[in-house]
Amino acid sequence: MPPSKPYTIGKTDPKTLLQWYELLVLGRLLDDRAANYLKQAIGWSYHAPYAGHDAIQLAIGQIFDRKTDHLYPYYRDMMTVLSAGLTAEEIILNGISKATDGASGGRHMSNHFAKPSWNIHNVSSCTGNHASQAVGTARAMKYYGHKGVSISSQGESSISEGYCYEAINGASCELLPVIFVLQDNGYGISVPKSDQTANERISDNFSGFKNLRLIQVDGLDVLACMNALAEAKEHALSGKGPVIVDALCVRMGPHSNSDRHELYRDEKELAQAKAKDPLKSFERELIKARVLDDQWVLQIQETKKKELLEAHKKAMKAPDPDPATIFDFVVPKAYKSPDYPEGLHDKTGDKMSFIDALNSTLKAEFRHNPETFIWGQDMANKEKGGIFNVTKGMQQEFGKERVFNAPIAEDYIMATANGMSRFRDDIRIVVEGAEFADYFWPAIEQLVDSSHDYWRSNGAFAPNVTVRLASGGYIGGGLYHSQSIEATLCTFPGIRVVYPSFADDAAGLLRTSIRSKGLTMFLEPKFQYNNKSAHGIVPDDFTVPFGKARLRRRGKDLSIICWGNVTHLCLQVAEDLAKENIELEVLDLRSLNPLDEEAICQTVQNTNRALIVHEDKMFGGFGGEVCALINEKVFEHLDAPVRRIGATFTPVGFHRILEKAILPNAQDIAKAARSALQY
Repeated sequence: MPPSKPYTIGKTDPKTLLQWYELLVLGRLLDDRAANYLKQAIGWSYHAPYAGHDAIQLAIGQIFDRKTDHLYPYYRDMMTVLSAGLTAEEIILNGISKATDGASGGRHMSNHFAKPSWNIHNVSSCTGNHASQAVGTARAMKYYGHKGVSISSQGESSISEGYCYEAINGASCELLPVIFVLQDNGYGISVPKSDQTANERISDNFSGFKNLRLIQVDGLDVLACMNALAEAKEHALSGKGPVIVDALCVRMGPHSNSDRHELYRDEKELAQAKAKDPLKSFERELIKARVLDDQWVLQIQETKKKELLEAHKKAMKAPDPDPATIFDFVVPKAYKSPDYPEGLHDKTGDKMSFIDALNSTLKAEFRHNPETFIWGQDMANKEKGGIFNVTKGMQQEFGKERVFNAPIAEDYIMATANGMSRFRDDIRIVVEGAEFADYFWPAIEQLVDSSHDYWRSNGAFAPNVTVRLASGGYIGGGLYHSQSIEATLCTFPGIRVVYPSFADDAAGLLRTSIRSKGLTMFLEPKFQYNNKSAHGIVPDDFTVPFGKARLRRRGKDLSIICWGNVTHLCLQVAEDLAKENIELEVLDLRSLNPLDEEAICQTVQNTNRALIVHEDKMFGGFGGEVCALINEKVFEHLDAPVRRIGATFTPVGFHRILEKAILPNAQDIAKAARSALQY
């Protein structure tokens, strides 16, 4: 907790001052030693020296409470995590990427420090992208009445990223307990701050933000930094909103061990930087105040050298990562219902529309698990439940704290979902990633980051998030309203991608997605929302397991493998060709990643011919993966080459004539089927 009075040399317990000094000495020895590991080919191939940031990083670690707070450090925060309680051995294990590294087990880049059990989070290498994740965690803190702060530590150049503005805007709008610490050393690698912003102080960029406290501090002064962080924490805990702590530091070394800073910094500048050394300044203050003397300084340095040597010896004995573990922690274990192991049912009753199936399932899951939340763009305002009314009535039943609008900032939507899910393992989050799938691209940065969270953290954390996207065309929507993006999404390990065609599968896959751990992209063919052909009987508590295709129609002459909107076209073609005594088998994949390889191989073995149909562009589409699978696994069963049907390699046009020429239609499918049969 913050002190009742400001820290000064005279009013601070000498034992505390000595503890700080000892931490600073140990940290600097470790910082200096890190480069030697690379020279000796031991590891630490990426090291960002923190020398010159000592004071502000010491303060961050000292005000951080592992029992109540959450810390998102960046790659230069070695002193921060040492001050927060990590040992030199733990930091070396991370630096040389040992299997026992608590941050990632050697999976993530060196100098990316974390300790999940203490709420020190494993973050990505993208500069500042954890800022919105910290905001998401703070949102959970506020919702659950948790007394703590979420700290995002980052360099000043990260503020050039749009998602940092989104984070600060969102935190100030929601009055969240976030401290954004900007460690300003004047450079973004070799780019001077003057090329990043017109303001001399980076925090002045945010001077007009309501509910945002700005604290500017000399980042070289230990006591000033302690007071600034204590004041920031007190303010954030008061419920008055977030704080920016803008700390002017100096970078005494290069950006990293691969940066030749002498190419853009002359000898005078480098000498001036070293002359501002915060460690030496603090040491002089303590000697002047007779808390230290020269002999004691030497004794502490020798003691810390021995401590560091012991840490090194222990770390060197630690095992290296096992290559046999690379497939561990790619995707968490999914929820499986014993009632519907194949995702099939024979229930009778009234049929439900696709959109009503989604709406009723969301409501049922919100009742099932009170720790379920949903937000997105334009999806919860009075009687409106999104542009397609999928969430109609949810805010009225579950309240604005669980069902709410987000700023129109796709990256922020994804990042805060990631961050909020870090707070408690039972939290489940559904987001409308964008009003249309085509608008999701700004969130790809956070999606990619979230996709490898589980793997990167060595199984310590997976974002329990379902991302709903209204996908596909046939609505006359044109650009940004009609694209299919599943092929892109399936390239990222760590993400499940599902694409139902009928109401019951939509309900079953949505329930499975929400109840499962990990990240699922839930693609909704919006043309089917109210299309009668997509209506279905939806049993209560129905689930569909991931990776289970559904055989929609049996046949003996040709297998059609499809998903999404085109499933209905394929069934129509199968019905039409049946009048000519041509029996087509139609397999609806439902789940693209994971993929039901067994069902695909089985249908090809049944008919000896295959036609793959999807709405996305044929070139580069996911059908190419299905085709490759067939060729690798059941080539000997084929009596004809595998055919594919997809959209043309163009954007989807707005005019109906253009759209019709671009997207697959029943005539295209029937023609391709006949061609495959005639081979």
